[in-house]
Amino acid sequence: MKTNRIVLGALAALLAFGTIGCAKKDSNTIKIGCIGPLSGAVAVYGVEAKDGAELAVAEINAAGGINGKMIQLIAEDDEGDPAKTVSAFKKLTVQDGCKIIVGSLTSGCTKAITDQSQAAKVIQMAPAATAENITIDANGNTIPYVFRACFIDPFQGTVGGKFSAENVGAKKAAILYDIGNDYSVGLTENFVKEFEAHGGVIVAKESYSTGEKDFNAQITKVKNQNPDVVYLPDYYATVALIAKQLRAQGVVCPIVGADGWDGLTENAGDEVLNGFYSNHYAADSTDASVVKYVNSFKAKYNKEPTSFAALGYDSVYMIKDAILKAGGADNIAAVRDALEATNGDYVTGHLTFDAKHNPVKSAVMVELVKDGNGMKVAYKTTVNP
Repeated sequence: MKTNRIVLGALAALLAFGTIGCAKKDSNTIKIGCIGPLSGAVAVYGVEAKDGAELAVAEINAAGGINGKMIQLIAEDDEGDPAKTVSAFKKLTVQDGCKIIVGSLTSGCTKAITDQSQAAKVIQMAPAATAENITIDANGNTIPYVFRACFIDPFQGTVGGKFSAENVGAKKAAILYDIGNDYSVGLTENFVKEFEAHGGVIVAKESYSTGEKDFNAQITKVKNQNPDVVYLPDYYATVALIAKQLRAQGVVCPIVGADGWDGLTENAGDEVLNGFYSNHYAADSTDASVVKYVNSFKAKYNKEPTSFAALGYDSVYMIKDAILKAGGADNIAAVRDALEATNGDYVTGHLTFDAKHNPVKSAVMVELVKDGNGMKVAYKTTVNP
């Protein structure tokens, strides 16, 4: 009898929880999971994206939610580790019952859960994973439940090559890139294509491995070629190290990079002056929606939002608009269909999706400039797709 009571008690607990492995459905709440690096080497990306998503949720809930239902954002830290991204996904979908996930931030972590998202029919919106293969499977087919809010590396690398040739006026380019990082490799390949298409010559192409700290050997080879521009497609922590060593060796030409540079204003100094990078939006834009967003973000967090914050914010608003079009969040397939048909204005631009669930929108180039004793980014130009 005691054994039966234990079994019955366990079953009752499972029924109260909802179904085995699923959280009890709360008719007044729409749960959205958020996965990103909230600690670790690229924590700026995850923290900023979560802050942007939280601001969007706060605004939506303050306005009455979605058809009267409040959004509950549940954030998990993956530390930039793909294995931990998988664990976070399982926790959010199985324990918390989330059918919509915003995340992760880096391409490797995001790709680690795309198959699971599709298998479980969980909508996955990647704010900032720019690698080309995020939304497609091994056969090149679009993954139906996976989307992204950012443009992809081929476009971003092309923007860097075009800007270096046309705006910087460079004829000779050197490249320093992480050979073990898909993000860095993909940007490099597309930069080379575009720069050479403009008549430029790659005079040095030096690689390093993830985690390296001393780049002086590679920089010596770069310096000997006297480039007009150095392309540096990596994340902000590594970029800060390389830029300092470049300048120390007397390489003073412009350096150009991509959205992984976001975070340099808090992690670098004068060594990144004369530095430019492609980004998803410019915080100093005079567009009314951007001004409103930046002011709201500053009021809430007392800091200027990076592009990762803007992408996290836009991710939530795109999901909100899709839920409204679908008539609610209960039919996740209908929400997915509505998301695919997105056509609207957001902080990072007017956005639609192509056949591979990549957004079609413009990129901006920003410049790192002095701001008192610190640094800030300033809008330079816009490059259209």
